[in-house]
Amino acid sequence: MSDENTFQQAHRTWVDESEKVMGTNFYAYENTCECFANEKLHIGKSSAGWCFSIHVIPEKGLNNLEDWKKKLLSKGVTIQDEYGDILTPEEMFDKIENKGEGTKRHRIYDDHCAGNYDYIQGEFS
Repeated sequence: MSDENTFQQAHRTWVDESEKVMGTNFYAYENTCECFANEKLHIGKSSAGWCFSIHVIPEKGLNNLEDWKKKLLSKGVTIQDEYGDILTPEEMFDKIENKGEGTKRHRIYDDHCAGNYDYIQGEFS
């Protein structure tokens, strides 16, 4: 195994373990031209002990998980965590919908709870 692969494996293990005591932010990078990603959208955050926090962005038409699914499955969208690891849409959906340890809920507004995730509007990290 090359040094780069060893580093990546160690990094991924560290990220997986640290997510149990910290949190990880996830982003969608949308390419509207072929030269570079020119829009970065905060999908949400997975934090230890909490359900997944989905970032609601009404001005972008992202009001719920179904809106995010459409966006993340769109051509030219790349999903990446704050550590630079790329995820498939299916991996992202699994993180959102099947987060097992998330027992605490966010108290933002009445209709924010949905399944194993909460909807959070406004800036957060």
